[in-house]
Amino acid sequence: MIVSLTGTLLEASPSSVVLDVNGVGYELGVSATTAASLPEAGTAGVFLFTRMVVREGAVDLYGFATRDERLLFDKLTGISKVGPKLALSVLSTFTPAALATIVVSEDAAGMARVPGVGKKTASRLIMELTDVFAKDPSLLGLAGAQGVTPVAAASVPSATSSIDADVTDALLSMGFTSAEAELALEGREEAGADSLELALAYALKRLGKRG
Repeated sequence: MIVSLTGTLLEASPSSVVLDVNGVGYELGVSATTAASLPEAGTAGVFLFTRMVVREGAVDLYGFATRDERLLFDKLTGISKVGPKLALSVLSTFTPAALATIVVSEDAAGMARVPGVGKKTASRLIMELTDVFAKDPSLLGLAGAQGVTPVAAASVPSATSSIDADVTDALLSMGFTSAEAELALEGREEAGADSLELALAYALKRLGKRG
């Protein structure tokens, strides 16, 4: 079982990366959140937590910037009818702390913001993950880390404000300030960055240019 890799980042996109480890190139599926946290291509010493998934004769590797994200990937793929692709979509929409808050708040409407997840699937995911969290109380700490009281949301935020909030959460977790996150998101709608993945890439590019 491969649980982590350290190497030179050869290629990176919002959904996959290629890491050169001692001359061997490993392609790993990643969430947009992990992709946004990575340095530029060509950087050496890049570390990723990994998970190897064997299914139908295929062996796939997935990479994660944090141990918490890998843990939630494991919990998500442990749910019936949730494969790696859907798990990464969830983790691309929410940071680990934001996902934990969605679960403990039993916010099915919030879960339905994941691309390709309808109301019925969102409710099932909330129900399944609530049971998972009940069996592993340490997961509840993720919600507390975001400083949000686990109560059901009174209303569903607009798509625009939701994307901005999730990207801001991701940037803050990477060490950027609130002011930097706000500046990085300026003009994203005009630029057509209308999904979480595109917005993260847009913000990271602006921060890189500014630096």
